[in-house]
Amino acid sequence: MKRFLRISSLLAVAMALAHPAAAADEAIKIGIFRGTSSGGPLFIAKERGYFAAEGLAPEFETFDAGEAVAVATVAGAIDFGAAGTSAALYNLAAQGKLRVISGMNRDVPGFQAVVLVASGRAYAAGLTGFANLPGHSVALTTMGSTFHYVLGLVEDKFGFDAKSIRVVAAQGLPNVASTVIGGQTDTGIFPTPFAAPLLERGEVKLVGYAADVAPWQVGILWSTTDTANDKRALVERMLRAFRRGVHDYHDAFTGAGETRQDGPAAPEILAIIAKYINQSPAQVARGISYIDSEARIDARDVQHQIDWYRAQGMLKGELDAKTLIDARYAPLLSETSRTTTDR
Repeated sequence: MKRFLRISSLLAVAMALAHPAAAADEAIKIGIFRGTSSGGPLFIAKERGYFAAEGLAPEFETFDAGEAVAVATVAGAIDFGAAGTSAALYNLAAQGKLRVISGMNRDVPGFQAVVLVASGRAYAAGLTGFANLPGHSVALTTMGSTFHYVLGLVEDKFGFDAKSIRVVAAQGLPNVASTVIGGQTDTGIFPTPFAAPLLERGEVKLVGYAADVAPWQVGILWSTTDTANDKRALVERMLRAFRRGVHDYHDAFTGAGETRQDGPAAPEILAIIAKYINQSPAQVARGISYIDSEARIDARDVQHQIDWYRAQGMLKGELDAKTLIDARYAPLLSETSRTTTDR
């Protein structure tokens, strides 16, 4: 009996050596801006096992401002950033610390990613559209943020003098909401899913969607320059999983002519996104961003952003879209694939 047990133990050891346990998936941290649907392809890739198929285990870290995502990437707190563009991002890139590895969402008519809302008092007094902005105050997350650039686009579109609008940096989306609801500012700029419950409860009033007046490249995916250069296999695995999620996202919400048309898979995709951004599927549906099937990036608009931030005195150092966007990874939007409403 003892001999039998001894032989059984030896066989068990031999089998364990011949069939070692599968290695654990490699953990990666991805920074996401809170309250937006643009991270949808990443959430889909996790829920549907696309990351796991690449041997990756993603963990999402949420931030109240896109600038914080860029800073966290350089600090090593996260491996990849997925958020809107900002002066902080461009300044860190100008120092050689960050590279863009993919486009994400673009703001185009029918896919309203960013919304301007007004306080009840300001709306009642006539602030019902973008043309009424001069002489009013606008709350946004931070100076130099994605939303600051949106305001610049609106000013350019309508020919406003920037000095005619008072900008208040509220340091985070909850604070932006508080300042508008409380009447400390007349208007605020939000990602649409975050604003949706405020609009539904009547706490703020709709002024307009940025996409309807000024389409632009909203979100991008980035890594540190060191990661892009030294961990190419990791970046490529991450992007393969991400782009499988992009295809699912695009097919769920985009119809013929690249217009908004929810397909049969839309309810499931909305439920996945809602799970990660703590909104209802109906609220998420109001703020779906456009992402084309290859997550291409609008380099022309990125260059316009760089030029705008530099003109505002918010960008130091040399930087252009060509050196910022890593051609090894990021597909570019061609002029022929641009919609008639794109800049």
